[in-house]
Amino acid sequence: MSLAKTSLFLSITLLVIGCTDSKPKQKFNAQSLLLEKCSSCHNLDMPPKTSPDEKAPPMMAVTFHIRDFMKVNNPSEKKQKFIDFVTDYALNPSAEKSFCDKKSLEDYGVMPSQKGKVSKDELQAIARYMYDHYDPEKFMKLMQEQARLAALPTHKRVIEQKNCLSCHDIEKEKIAPSFKTIAKRYNVNQIDELSKSIKNGSRGKWEGFKLSMPPFKDLKDSEVKSMAEWILSLKK
Repeated sequence: MSLAKTSLFLSITLLVIGCTDSKPKQKFNAQSLLLEKCSSCHNLDMPPKTSPDEKAPPMMAVTFHIRDFMKVNNPSEKKQKFIDFVTDYALNPSAEKSFCDKKSLEDYGVMPSQKGKVSKDELQAIARYMYDHYDPEKFMKLMQEQARLAALPTHKRVIEQKNCLSCHDIEKEKIAPSFKTIAKRYNVNQIDELSKSIKNGSRGKWEGFKLSMPPFKDLKDSEVKSMAEWILSLKK
Protein backbone atom coordinates (compact mmCIF):
# COMPACT_ATOMS: atom_id res chain seq x y z
CA MET A 1 0.00 0.00 0.00
CA SER A 2 1.39 3.38 -0.98
CA LEU A 3 2.08 6.08 1.59
CA ALA A 4 -0.79 8.21 0.24
CA LYS A 5 -3.25 5.30 0.47
CA THR A 6 -2.04 4.47 3.99
CA SER A 7 -2.56 8.06 5.11
CA LEU A 8 -6.04 8.11 3.55
CA PHE A 9 -6.93 4.79 5.25
CA LEU A 10 -5.79 6.08 8.66
CA SER A 11 -7.71 9.33 8.25
CA ILE A 12 -10.95 7.50 7.39
CA THR A 13 -10.43 5.07 10.30
CA LEU A 14 -9.93 7.89 12.80
CA LEU A 15 -12.95 9.73 11.43
CA VAL A 16 -15.15 6.65 11.81
CA ILE A 17 -13.89 6.03 15.35
CA GLY A 18 -14.52 9.66 16.25
CA CYS A 19 -18.07 9.53 14.91
CA THR A 20 -19.00 6.27 16.60
CA ASP A 21 -17.34 7.03 19.93
CA SER A 22 -19.91 7.51 22.67
CA LYS A 23 -20.43 10.99 24.10
CA PRO A 24 -18.78 11.77 27.44
CA LYS A 25 -21.00 11.27 30.46
CA GLN A 26 -22.96 14.28 31.54
CA LYS A 27 -21.64 16.09 34.61
CA PHE A 28 -24.19 16.50 37.37
CA ASN A 29 -24.53 18.85 40.31
CA ALA A 30 -24.94 16.00 42.77
CA GLN A 31 -25.88 18.25 45.70
CA SER A 32 -28.72 19.79 43.69
CA LEU A 33 -29.80 16.35 42.53
CA LEU A 34 -29.92 15.08 46.10
CA LEU A 35 -32.10 18.02 47.09
CA GLU A 36 -34.37 17.66 44.06
CA LYS A 37 -34.78 13.89 44.10
CA CYS A 38 -34.50 12.92 47.76
CA SER A 39 -35.49 15.78 50.09
CA SER A 40 -39.25 15.16 49.84
CA CYS A 41 -38.77 12.03 51.96
CA HIS A 42 -35.29 12.20 53.55
CA ASN A 43 -33.93 14.89 55.83
CA LEU A 44 -30.62 16.00 54.30
CA ASP A 45 -29.17 17.93 57.24
CA MET A 46 -25.99 16.89 59.01
CA PRO A 47 -26.58 16.36 61.86
CA PRO A 48 -30.15 15.50 60.88
CA LYS A 49 -33.32 17.01 62.25
CA THR A 50 -35.93 14.44 63.15
CA SER A 51 -39.69 14.84 63.17
CA PRO A 52 -42.53 12.49 64.13
CA ASP A 53 -44.01 12.54 60.62
CA GLU A 54 -40.83 11.85 58.61
CA LYS A 55 -41.40 9.58 55.61
CA ALA A 56 -37.92 8.01 55.56
CA PRO A 57 -34.78 7.91 57.69
CA PRO A 58 -32.45 10.94 57.54
CA MET A 59 -29.96 10.65 54.69
CA MET A 60 -27.02 10.78 57.07
CA ALA A 61 -28.42 7.77 58.96
CA VAL A 62 -28.98 5.89 55.70
CA THR A 63 -25.41 6.55 54.57
CA PHE A 64 -23.82 5.66 57.88
CA HIS A 65 -25.89 2.48 58.15
CA ILE A 66 -24.94 1.22 54.70
CA ARG A 67 -21.27 2.09 55.24
CA ASP A 68 -21.22 0.28 58.59
CA PHE A 69 -22.96 -2.92 57.49
CA MET A 70 -21.60 -3.28 53.97
CA LYS A 71 -18.96 -6.02 53.78
CA VAL A 72 -15.93 -5.61 51.51
CA ASN A 73 -12.69 -7.57 51.17
CA ASN A 74 -10.68 -4.45 50.42
CA PRO A 75 -11.49 -1.05 52.02
CA SER A 76 -10.60 0.68 48.75
CA GLU A 77 -13.57 -1.08 47.13
CA LYS A 78 -16.10 0.25 49.64
CA LYS A 79 -17.00 3.51 47.90
CA GLN A 80 -17.72 1.88 44.54
CA LYS A 81 -19.68 -0.90 46.21
CA PHE A 82 -21.68 1.75 48.08
CA ILE A 83 -22.44 3.59 44.82
CA ASP A 84 -23.47 0.37 43.10
CA PHE A 85 -25.72 -0.65 46.00
CA VAL A 86 -27.51 2.71 46.31
CA THR A 87 -28.02 2.88 42.54
CA ASP A 88 -29.46 -0.63 42.35
CA TYR A 89 -31.55 -0.34 45.51
CA ALA A 90 -33.21 2.93 44.47
CA LEU A 91 -34.32 1.35 41.21
CA ASN A 92 -35.05 -2.15 42.51
CA PRO A 93 -35.71 -1.92 46.26
CA SER A 94 -36.63 -4.92 48.41
CA ALA A 95 -36.65 -5.89 52.08
CA GLU A 96 -34.14 -8.66 51.33
CA LYS A 97 -31.57 -6.19 49.97
CA SER A 98 -32.07 -3.63 52.69
CA PHE A 99 -29.52 -3.05 55.45
CA CYS A 100 -32.26 -1.60 57.67
CA ASP A 101 -33.20 -3.33 60.90
CA LYS A 102 -36.61 -4.91 61.24
CA LYS A 103 -38.01 -2.04 63.34
CA SER A 104 -36.99 0.58 60.75
CA LEU A 105 -38.58 -1.44 57.95
CA GLU A 106 -41.78 -1.67 59.98
CA ASP A 107 -41.74 2.07 60.70
CA TYR A 108 -40.82 3.32 57.23
CA GLY A 109 -41.57 0.40 54.93
CA VAL A 110 -39.52 -0.43 51.84
CA MET A 111 -38.90 2.64 49.73
CA PRO A 112 -40.80 2.72 46.42
CA SER A 113 -38.82 2.18 43.23
CA GLN A 114 -37.51 5.38 41.69
CA LYS A 115 -37.64 4.07 38.13
CA GLY A 116 -38.76 6.82 35.79
CA LYS A 117 -38.00 9.50 38.40
CA VAL A 118 -34.22 9.41 38.35
CA SER A 119 -31.72 7.94 35.91
CA LYS A 120 -28.96 5.48 36.72
CA ASP A 121 -26.30 8.11 36.00
CA GLU A 122 -28.05 10.58 38.31
CA LEU A 123 -28.24 7.96 41.05
CA GLN A 124 -24.55 7.22 40.75
CA ALA A 125 -23.77 10.93 41.14
CA ILE A 126 -26.10 11.15 44.15
CA ALA A 127 -24.57 8.06 45.78
CA ARG A 128 -21.04 9.37 45.24
CA TYR A 129 -22.00 12.66 46.89
CA MET A 130 -23.69 10.84 49.80
CA TYR A 131 -20.56 8.80 50.46
CA ASP A 132 -18.28 11.86 50.42
CA HIS A 133 -20.58 14.32 52.22
CA TYR A 134 -22.00 12.13 54.98
CA ASP A 135 -18.58 11.15 56.24
CA PRO A 136 -18.13 10.02 59.87
CA GLU A 137 -14.96 12.09 60.33
CA LYS A 138 -16.70 15.23 59.03
CA PHE A 139 -19.60 14.49 61.36
CA MET A 140 -17.32 14.18 64.40
CA LYS A 141 -15.60 17.50 63.57
CA LEU A 142 -19.00 19.13 63.13
CA MET A 143 -20.22 17.83 66.49
CA GLN A 144 -17.02 19.00 68.20
CA GLU A 145 -17.48 22.47 66.69
CA GLN A 146 -21.11 22.57 67.81
CA ALA A 147 -20.06 21.54 71.31
CA ARG A 148 -17.43 24.31 71.34
CA LEU A 149 -19.98 26.92 70.28
CA ALA A 150 -22.54 25.66 72.79
CA ALA A 151 -20.00 26.13 75.61
CA LEU A 152 -19.53 29.82 74.76
CA PRO A 153 -21.54 32.56 76.47
CA THR A 154 -24.55 33.33 74.29
CA HIS A 155 -23.36 36.74 73.10
CA LYS A 156 -19.94 35.37 72.12
CA ARG A 157 -21.55 32.56 70.15
CA VAL A 158 -23.79 35.04 68.30
CA ILE A 159 -20.84 37.35 67.55
CA GLU A 160 -18.90 34.43 66.07
CA GLN A 161 -21.75 32.81 64.14
CA LYS A 162 -23.01 36.09 62.70
CA ASN A 163 -19.50 37.41 62.03
CA CYS A 164 -20.33 40.65 63.87
CA LEU A 165 -16.67 41.66 64.14
CA SER A 166 -16.40 42.04 60.38
CA CYS A 167 -18.33 45.33 60.77
CA HIS A 168 -18.07 46.17 64.48
CA ASP A 169 -15.24 46.38 66.96
CA ILE A 170 -15.60 46.65 70.72
CA GLU A 171 -13.49 49.80 71.04
CA LYS A 172 -12.80 51.25 67.56
CA GLU A 173 -15.08 52.46 64.80
CA LYS A 174 -14.98 50.37 61.65
CA ILE A 175 -17.55 50.38 58.87
CA ALA A 176 -20.12 50.33 61.68
CA PRO A 177 -20.04 51.96 65.13
CA SER A 178 -18.16 50.17 67.89
CA PHE A 179 -20.13 48.27 70.49
CA LYS A 180 -19.04 50.83 73.10
CA THR A 181 -20.37 53.66 70.93
CA ILE A 182 -23.68 51.82 70.61
CA ALA A 183 -23.76 51.33 74.39
CA LYS A 184 -23.44 55.09 74.93
CA ARG A 185 -26.60 55.78 72.92
CA TYR A 186 -28.86 53.54 75.01
CA ASN A 187 -29.55 53.54 78.72
CA VAL A 188 -30.22 50.39 80.72
CA ASN A 189 -33.98 50.90 80.41
CA GLN A 190 -33.81 50.81 76.61
CA ILE A 191 -32.84 47.17 76.27
CA ASP A 192 -36.03 46.45 74.28
CA GLU A 193 -35.26 49.24 71.80
CA LEU A 194 -31.70 47.97 71.33
CA SER A 195 -32.99 44.42 70.94
CA LYS A 196 -35.33 45.54 68.16
CA SER A 197 -32.43 47.19 66.30
CA ILE A 198 -30.45 43.95 66.50
CA LYS A 199 -33.38 41.82 65.40
CA ASN A 200 -34.78 44.08 62.69
CA GLY A 201 -31.64 45.88 61.53
CA SER A 202 -31.29 49.63 61.05
CA ARG A 203 -30.75 52.18 58.31
CA GLY A 204 -29.59 55.79 58.54
CA LYS A 205 -29.50 55.59 62.32
CA TRP A 206 -25.83 56.43 62.73
CA GLU A 207 -24.40 59.60 61.22
CA GLY A 208 -21.20 59.01 59.30
CA PHE A 209 -21.93 55.33 58.69
CA LYS A 210 -23.46 54.60 55.30
CA LEU A 211 -23.75 50.83 55.71
CA SER A 212 -27.17 49.52 56.75
CA MET A 213 -27.29 46.86 59.40
CA PRO A 214 -29.12 43.78 58.09
CA PRO A 215 -31.88 42.17 60.17
CA PHE A 216 -31.17 38.99 62.10
CA LYS A 217 -34.66 37.52 62.19
CA ASP A 218 -33.32 34.01 62.74
CA LEU A 219 -31.90 34.87 66.15
CA LYS A 220 -33.91 33.67 69.12
CA ASP A 221 -35.29 36.33 71.47
CA SER A 222 -33.00 35.00 74.22
CA GLU A 223 -29.98 35.44 71.91
CA VAL A 224 -30.97 38.99 70.98
CA LYS A 225 -31.52 39.90 74.63
CA SER A 226 -28.12 38.44 75.56
CA MET A 227 -26.45 40.58 72.88
CA ALA A 228 -28.27 43.72 74.05
CA GLU A 229 -27.38 43.05 77.69
CA TRP A 230 -23.74 42.50 76.81
CA ILE A 231 -23.53 45.71 74.74
CA LEU A 232 -25.09 47.72 77.56
CA SER A 233 -22.64 46.14 80.02
CA LEU A 234 -19.86 47.93 78.11
CA LYS A 235 -21.00 51.19 79.69
CA LYS A 236 -19.10 50.07 82.77
